[in-house]
Amino acid sequence: MQFSFNYNTLSFIILIVFCVCLLIQLIYHWGLFSKVAFYKRNARPKLDEELEPISVVICARDAYEYLVELIPALLKQDYPDFELVVVNDCSDDETEEYLKDLERKESRVKPVQLKQHLNFFNGKKFPLSMGIKSAQNDLIVLTDCNCMPVNDQWLRSVVNRYNNKTEIVIGYSPYVQKKSSLNRIMRFDALQNGLLYLSAALNRHAYMGIGKNLSYRKELFYRNQGFISHYTTAVGDDDLFINQVATKKNTEVLIDAEDAILTTPTSSFRLWMRQKSSRYSTISKYDTRSRLMLSLFYASQFFFYASFITLLALCTRPAFTITGGTITNGIVFYIPILVLFFLLRFGSQMFIYHKASKRLGEKGLLPGLILYDFLFAFLSPWLRLMGRMNVGVE
Repeated sequence: MQFSFNYNTLSFIILIVFCVCLLIQLIYHWGLFSKVAFYKRNARPKLDEELEPISVVICARDAYEYLVELIPALLKQDYPDFELVVVNDCSDDETEEYLKDLERKESRVKPVQLKQHLNFFNGKKFPLSMGIKSAQNDLIVLTDCNCMPVNDQWLRSVVNRYNNKTEIVIGYSPYVQKKSSLNRIMRFDALQNGLLYLSAALNRHAYMGIGKNLSYRKELFYRNQGFISHYTTAVGDDDLFINQVATKKNTEVLIDAEDAILTTPTSSFRLWMRQKSSRYSTISKYDTRSRLMLSLFYASQFFFYASFITLLALCTRPAFTITGGTITNGIVFYIPILVLFFLLRFGSQMFIYHKASKRLGEKGLLPGLILYDFLFAFLSPWLRLMGRMNVGVE
């Protein structure tokens, strides 16, 4: 049997690209994502007397229908001392009346009423800054109106991750599971994105968090002048801020499924695309190491699939041949070997994603894993391009 490469063919160059991308993807899955998949929490739960008072900050704009469900759930949290700061960002619905009525009945609720927008601050950075400023406590916990804690232990779990050096705790927020293709696509995207930023944080290079499940100290916020360095950007109150202030020693993660914050998903594919492109627009403002890590992952994912498809299309002129005995057509061996390489990557991904999904509380995504992964291999570059063109929403 003879094994030979066809060095002068286009397929050989593409084969090299395929193998390099395969290697990079395996490194990401086994070297980085496995940190989430095999994560073990070893922190001792704090006693009540060890739990410092906290301020939960929420920004609301025309979110009355969400607040009437979220606020009662937050007030039922099993935590000895916390306040709930709700910033009403110029709402036109019943939010203001609801908060005023709630303030009279519940001493822990502290509304902050904003009557006008400021042109020099985009998105929710100004209302969030006002909420943090109005908070009485140094320990700030953030979430969004369309979110819901999984249980009444969420605040305890967040504070349990703090130690003497901790200034930031980054959590995970999956979408509520629904029976729709868009919902599964959104949940896969949340899972893949979560694996990237949570693994990076576990690797002592936190580059982002999500404002739905995020905590940091008020002193850290003021020490770094809040959102001033990126106030002209509509989004980035969570990821750009964390990218700016996170260090190797001041960040911890909140990973377990019971510590998650469920998010109500949109039912509009177009709106979700615009929101995603807005999020992608901030990547260019990350530090160099973070941009390189993300670019290498997305590029290797794209070129892995693109080169695999191209190699199959060029099988009449394969990059290598195996001949021997009475078999003279190397193509007989060519396609199975390519498929074997493909399955090596897919099997690794399936195993790691299965373990990580159980850890993060995601369900029902594995049967369509290869389809979702293939979709995002080509969708992510497009969304990133849209982000660079500022095609998004506030």
